[in-house]
Amino acid sequence: MATLWGGRFEKETEQAVYDFNASIRFDKRLLKEDIEGSIVHVRMLGKQGILTPEESDQIEDALRTIREEVADGRLMVSETYEDVHSFVEATLIERIGDTGKKLHTGRSRNDQVALDMRLYTRNHVDETIEHLYELLQTLLSLMEAHQDTIMPGFTHLQKAQPTTLAHHLGAYFEMFRRDRERLGDIRVRMNVCPLGSGALAGTTYPLDRAFTAKELGFTEASRNSMDGVSDRDYLIEYLSALSILMMHLSRFSEEIIIWNSNEYRFVELDDAYSTGSSIMPQKKNPDIAELVRGKTGRVYGALMSLLTTMKGLPLAYNKDMQEDKELAFDAMDTARDCLVLFGGMLSTTTFQKDVMCRSASKGFTNATDAADYLVKKGVPFRDAHGIIGRLVLYCMEKDCAIDDLSIQELQRFSEAFEDDVYEAISMETCVNERLTQGAPGKGAMEQEIRFCKEYLAKTNRNE
Repeated sequence: MATLWGGRFEKETEQAVYDFNASIRFDKRLLKEDIEGSIVHVRMLGKQGILTPEESDQIEDALRTIREEVADGRLMVSETYEDVHSFVEATLIERIGDTGKKLHTGRSRNDQVALDMRLYTRNHVDETIEHLYELLQTLLSLMEAHQDTIMPGFTHLQKAQPTTLAHHLGAYFEMFRRDRERLGDIRVRMNVCPLGSGALAGTTYPLDRAFTAKELGFTEASRNSMDGVSDRDYLIEYLSALSILMMHLSRFSEEIIIWNSNEYRFVELDDAYSTGSSIMPQKKNPDIAELVRGKTGRVYGALMSLLTTMKGLPLAYNKDMQEDKELAFDAMDTARDCLVLFGGMLSTTTFQKDVMCRSASKGFTNATDAADYLVKKGVPFRDAHGIIGRLVLYCMEKDCAIDDLSIQELQRFSEAFEDDVYEAISMETCVNERLTQGAPGKGAMEQEIRFCKEYLAKTNRNE
């Protein structure tokens, strides 16, 4: 049992207790961040005269070597240690002797692990922002390509009014843009350095916390040492943002699944992002979309787990906080994989334009426009609404669209119908006359696409 404590204890820890308490199995992924924080800490100790320059340089060089050896596989992180901090410090002492024992001067595992987890989470926030940028680029390309692809818009999963695929995809662009901006807000708020908080009450050593914070890329040091070691708000916020992001991916996946069905046939998924059946040779299943939809629950679970863990904890650090890692790591990995795979699936999907347009026409999505046509001819709206309702019922009995009817048939329902009705209720007219901001009309969509281009152009990939 390799621990950083034990002087006060007369008996060995039971192996089962040690195993239950240890976190090395999952926190070893924090090694890079642990060494990064330790290098800056020891550099600050040297700057402040707490260590000699020679001691500081020797420790820093050894830490860099350990990091390199782990990265290239020459050194394995042994799970015989209690946690990643124990492994790093013990390896350091083994290599440079007593000087290595000075690494932990002015520091506690409480502020050390708080720093490591914050650095790790910050890196993942940046990575998620980058993946969202790539997904937004894919959406923008599809929006540009499908401004004239007419499809039915839905409410209650029933065909409602005609729109375009560009307009439909634009709704998801807005969702993922908000996700990206939400992550940017979280990054600003989380960019506070807890190192130097000690166990909970700071330290008597003359640490330069501002130096440490700046070297590690933080905007400032935490302003209260008890909060510094016990704050997990940043992680809860990140898991909340990931949950919202996964909800958006899940909604989109649900639509892809529906559109891929034989009843809709709006999309053809690429073979590389589909699977087959072991018994039914005709099947081509949308497994990526289904898994994204299913894995959303895992991310939700991580958020609820951490909220539940934190809800009853008194200040300051408690061992319960070790539970902030496993499910959070899983949620980060899950969200990253879902974003990457969903983006690949979407970029290779073929959209069946003719099928979409026929579906819009056969679904009476121009019924509202037909009613508006009568209103423009002087028919009161409530009367027009009733006329078109009876007209739709007639078309359903004949299994045809409104614009399939002859002018004589239309005039049986209202003498206000004239030959210009066909142009007025064509799918193209129905879509392109909707020109208010945010609508699917060509002018409105061109304006929206310009905005999307400007948004991606003016924001760096990691902002």
